[in-house]
Amino acid sequence: MSLKQERLDMVLQREISNILQFDLKNPKLGFVTVTDVQCTKDLSIAKVYVSFLGKQERNDAGMRVLNHSKGYIRSELAKRLTIRKTPDLIFLQDKSLERGNRIESILHDLDK
Repeated sequence: MSLKQERLDMVLQREISNILQFDLKNPKLGFVTVTDVQCTKDLSIAKVYVSFLGKQERNDAGMRVLNHSKGYIRSELAKRLTIRKTPDLIFLQDKSLERGNRIESILHDLDK
């Protein structure tokens, strides 16, 4: 991965987090954290990994809100960034925390 792409990923993560925290006013969204952003090599698509605080029903509702607000978030990004073309956003739920907790509980059970 090139340095330019890594920097763009970090900038996108920061700006999307700010948009979700301060600009998007939807109570169904809940508490959401942008954990990672990965752009394709041609910078046309950005996969945005998010995690939610709460139960699975809230996660599903939050994902629906994000997918519905995708156009607004992308237009806000276009205003804030100085790149020629703003990438399309694909929101994916980050399950790494749940997997890590599951592995930790399995290892804890093995110690017993």
